[in-house]
Amino acid sequence: MTELGYTLSSEEFGPTELVEIARRAEAAGFDFCSISDHFHPWVSAQGESPFVWSTLGAIAEATDEIEIGVGVTCPTIRVHPVTVAHAVATVAEMLGDRFTFGVGTGENLNEHVTGERWPEHDVRLEMLDEALNVMRSLWTGETTSHHGEHYTVENARLYTCPDEQPTTIGSAFGPQTADWVAKNADGLWCSGPKSEPVKAYEDAGGDGPKYTQLHGCYADSEAEAIETILEQWPNGSLPGELGQELPTPAHFEQAAALVEKEDIAAAGTTTEPTAEAHIDSLERAIDAGYDHVYVHQIGPEQEQALAFYEDEVLPSFE
Repeated sequence: MTELGYTLSSEEFGPTELVEIARRAEAAGFDFCSISDHFHPWVSAQGESPFVWSTLGAIAEATDEIEIGVGVTCPTIRVHPVTVAHAVATVAEMLGDRFTFGVGTGENLNEHVTGERWPEHDVRLEMLDEALNVMRSLWTGETTSHHGEHYTVENARLYTCPDEQPTTIGSAFGPQTADWVAKNADGLWCSGPKSEPVKAYEDAGGDGPKYTQLHGCYADSEAEAIETILEQWPNGSLPGELGQELPTPAHFEQAAALVEKEDIAAAGTTTEPTAEAHIDSLERAIDAGYDHVYVHQIGPEQEQALAFYEDEVLPSFE
């Protein structure tokens, strides 16, 4: 059965607000929440970027049953995989089987901040592979030493550690990474209702859960929704690999100046204020092969959107 989720957008809300949104999403009937892990927002209008692991600790205490995923962390450059493994182990101890850890090869926007070089994709995937092996060794609770191509670990042991390995879902958009995810992760993480990553993942032998995020804005009118998206989330309409390569919010803002209203619909963002439009968006993702589909309400009107989904959208999937 498909599980439906709600986005906790760390780029748009501070930590206390995110905790309240998670609590409200649970009350509305969502099955899970996914929280983003960023050092920067994409554009300054989004305005926030709290440390995800602190926020997750508060969410663990504020909620009772809803599942929580990190979608997704890059454990390779900005933060050493030893530190990420430590954070994941603590959150997994608090949330138990409610927790899912998402990993990906990252974006220059977040990872360049320590002054380290931003490598090409093949190198980033190699780093992710090594980092995941390091983290899984640490999650055994045994003393770990590692001397690899990218990372060194000496006599590290996690004393606060979950009884089982945390469920780790890998982000993929192209066939190369989907193949790696199928062989190394417990499931697939994507954005949008694209069927190609699902096919590549399954063709490579992947049989775990498949997550995808759908962007939208529920507002009083479609025109109002489009204006909100143009101000708060123009990065969603940028083409190609710009999202992985641009280094600062200022660069995203320069690129976003080229985004027009017509580009919002072309990016697949849901803007119509009808239950049918939002239901259809979810069903397209389900038909594409995803069994965990979560929605991102762009902009400040979170309560309005949550009430709309609770009353008019979620009942269609019961």
